[in-house]
Amino acid sequence: MTLVPNPLPPSNGNRKPREGCQQKRRQLVNSMNVKIKNMHRIRNILVVAILVIAPRMTNGQWNAEALKLAQVMEKVSRFYVDTIDESAVVERTIVQMLHELDPHSSYLSKEELEALNEQLEGEFEGIGVSFNILEDTIYIVRAISGGPSESVGIMAGDRIVKIEEETVAGTGITTRDVQRLLKGPKGTQVNVSVQRRNTKDLLEFNITRDKIPVLSLDASYMVNERIGYLKLARFSHTTIEEFERAVRSLKSQGMEDLIIDLSGNGGGWLPVAVDLADHLLSGDKEIVSTEGSKVPNRKYRARKSGLFEDGNLVIMIDGSSASASEIVSGAVQDWDRGVIVGRRSFGKGLVQQPFMLSDGSLIRLTVARYYTPTGRLIQKPYEDGYEEYAMDIINRYNKGELSNADSIVFPPSQQYRTLTLNRTVYGGGGIMPDYFVPLDTSIYSDYYRSLISLGIFNQFMLQHVDKHRKELQERFTDFETFSKEYMPSQSELEQLISFAAGEELEFKQEDWSTSKDQIAMLFTSYLARDLWGMDEFFEVYNQSDEVFLKAVEILENPSMLHQKLAKVDP
Repeated sequence: MTLVPNPLPPSNGNRKPREGCQQKRRQLVNSMNVKIKNMHRIRNILVVAILVIAPRMTNGQWNAEALKLAQVMEKVSRFYVDTIDESAVVERTIVQMLHELDPHSSYLSKEELEALNEQLEGEFEGIGVSFNILEDTIYIVRAISGGPSESVGIMAGDRIVKIEEETVAGTGITTRDVQRLLKGPKGTQVNVSVQRRNTKDLLEFNITRDKIPVLSLDASYMVNERIGYLKLARFSHTTIEEFERAVRSLKSQGMEDLIIDLSGNGGGWLPVAVDLADHLLSGDKEIVSTEGSKVPNRKYRARKSGLFEDGNLVIMIDGSSASASEIVSGAVQDWDRGVIVGRRSFGKGLVQQPFMLSDGSLIRLTVARYYTPTGRLIQKPYEDGYEEYAMDIINRYNKGELSNADSIVFPPSQQYRTLTLNRTVYGGGGIMPDYFVPLDTSIYSDYYRSLISLGIFNQFMLQHVDKHRKELQERFTDFETFSKEYMPSQSELEQLISFAAGEELEFKQEDWSTSKDQIAMLFTSYLARDLWGMDEFFEVYNQSDEVFLKAVEILENPSMLHQKLAKVDP
């Protein structure tokens, strides 16, 4: 296909071409640009077709199915009766194609890829603040410690009303807008005007952007004199450094036993999971193996002296613990290194490899399956299609699996024996914990769920802390005092109810009675977070988490630990 049109006749000297010629030229150029854009889009589909449908070439020729797909897209682009958003059609086609393969092969647009990379690379470039949109204004929840905003004096509770002299308050600004305006290359500057409580004039700050860490470790603290606690949110490039720093700190405070909280952790980089498991397993024990028909099979083993190879270990999991979380949990369970507590994990045992496309987007294509050291495939079934697969967690709830371990049935073919103590463990759909902890639904009500899901509770707490920050800081000079003495007053809870009513959430006394204790606990947790940080948030929050409480109980009662880690005869 020829993309360059026949050239127009040259003009004579300096004489301007006639208007008709100018119009023709514009039309030809526009037509050429449209064709080039269409070809780029079609090329993206073709690249996907080659990668997915025809990974190999025969005699230098593309597979017929790949060419067929490209032809369809080209005909749609050229001849379809209506004007269509070709980019959207291409992206939907890619997504649907990959969904037909398996639930975890996926497509990421350039923008989605950038957001994902920030999480997995463990950093981005910006001004270093945690913010929320409060009353149509950018409200600073926290200036990241050591970041550029903190260094110039930005404080929690500040409101950004102007960016580069342009008013951003009261304009309907969105979170994405804020990120676009405040993020930028390291070394560049941005000017912001800040309104601070009890300060009449706007405060002007010139902030030099820098690399800002995206932490994967949400919290670490000592539960008591002997037990340490770590919560990992994801497995990113910075996870091992964060883990090592936290473990050394906890050991310096007397830690002997450790709780690793992987609940809600959806995974991340496989090599990072291997490195973390290596810190827990001694010798050259196998951690995980991967097998695929188009890529070499591989076994990953422990290869170094880890920071926590001794000492009692408990790992917390739930239905959202997936992938890398299941690699770590599976290796620890298979080698009888520690006890797994909680509810059955997600069940993702497929390995994806990224392939970049020409426009900066990417596909993540499943190339292998991973197996725990006993040979367990953790991947849950997906033969019934993507939609049914996505409903699995809801189906577990409806079947009673989250509240009763007896509702979980594993066929004999999915029973395996651990490698040290010969205990029975299960494959075929997630990691089944050694100690099952049912989900307590008795504390939840429709009113409570609406408070949280509609963002009403979070908005109220931001306003409450903003209004009472100075008073609270004077009353509680340290977290230890706060944790011992603070309980939300009746007046504070009534203010919450009134605020919710103003947001058109109807108060229901029966629901309130059901959830009042849970709401009071969250009230205290959010205050701890906004006044101190995430360590303090989880210190409060975990006191009502039944899985955490069971983990502590196990470590405080050696007989419970030994009961699960006792040798079983074949």
